[in-house]
Amino acid sequence: MHASFNFNQLAADIKIWGRELGFQQVGITDIDLGDAEARLQEWIAKGYHGSMEWLTAHDNKRSRPADLVPGTLRVISVRMDYLPGDTEQIKTLKDPSKAYVSRYTLGRDYHKLIRKRLSTLAKQIDDALPANDPKDPEWLNRAFVDSAPVMERPLAEKAGLGWQGKHTLIINSEAGSWFFLGEIFTFLPLPIDQPDQINQCGECTACLKVCPTDAFTAPYELDARRCISYLTIENKGAIPLEFREPIGNRVFGCDDCQAICPWNKYAQFTQENDFLPRHGLANSDLVTLFNWTEKEYLANTEGSAIRRIGYEGWLRNLAVGLGNAPSDVRIIEALQAKREGASALVQEHIDWALAQQAKVNYRRKRKITAPPPT
Repeated sequence: MHASFNFNQLAADIKIWGRELGFQQVGITDIDLGDAEARLQEWIAKGYHGSMEWLTAHDNKRSRPADLVPGTLRVISVRMDYLPGDTEQIKTLKDPSKAYVSRYTLGRDYHKLIRKRLSTLAKQIDDALPANDPKDPEWLNRAFVDSAPVMERPLAEKAGLGWQGKHTLIINSEAGSWFFLGEIFTFLPLPIDQPDQINQCGECTACLKVCPTDAFTAPYELDARRCISYLTIENKGAIPLEFREPIGNRVFGCDDCQAICPWNKYAQFTQENDFLPRHGLANSDLVTLFNWTEKEYLANTEGSAIRRIGYEGWLRNLAVGLGNAPSDVRIIEALQAKREGASALVQEHIDWALAQQAKVNYRRKRKITAPPPT
């Protein structure tokens, strides 16, 4: 690289280009993740990663960017708002007959959109380099969005995008936490941003207390095995009995710890049409979604992150939601109709749901037939 090249100007241009591409913030950091690596190793040693064995793979490449992409000197970290407006979030969550789907997945899968934008930004950076510099594919800037072992939250924090809150997500004092993260690994010695987003969680523990399954073992520490997002998405087996009632009507992920965070009063609604709700997923009835055939499921989740759990996982999660719903003959009929052709995993959850419905029916009948107090 030519000694007179102006890296300060390039860094400023990168931030302008990033905003033009729809990113709300762009920050640049070095690749020292020693502290984060130690915390990750301690967390894994406790078994909190559950069945997510991919977190233990790749040696230390996750916490050492230059091992993942040789030659990496800096990481460009970006964030993009995703919260759709007018989704009646709390209303849906409090209606046990409705299906609650995590807000990040109501629209199209964010991976493709953000990766495409980041790839465009990476090419802009490549094109800004001196014309006589070799454009060796091994030394081009690389974009990542959950597509490789990257510690995106510690990198975002170091780049000044926010601080890691007690719920382990990144919080920004001017934007809350409803945003996606992405990264570009670069070999360029760009100037580093000095983080101005100091931790401002203070004494607040609202996110820890609101968790339906008590997944937080301590501030800044999450036992994924108890987390509803893990249980309904990453977990491929049966949902443990102890968590089925606390899950309520959350059928894909959970947003409780974000929804209650005081900093999210500053969150901005997304400007990306691709993140807006599709197919009524913002407030559909549980029984309506459960009655989808596999063909309907595939059609209605095309291009959605929901696809990753498959039809079997979808029915499993919805069966739990139906078991927690108010007693309804339509629910019982739907569960019974779907049981015969279902897998053993889904049948187990249907049987649990039918037993729950029977309990609700029994308690209701007892209340109706109980003699009036004397």
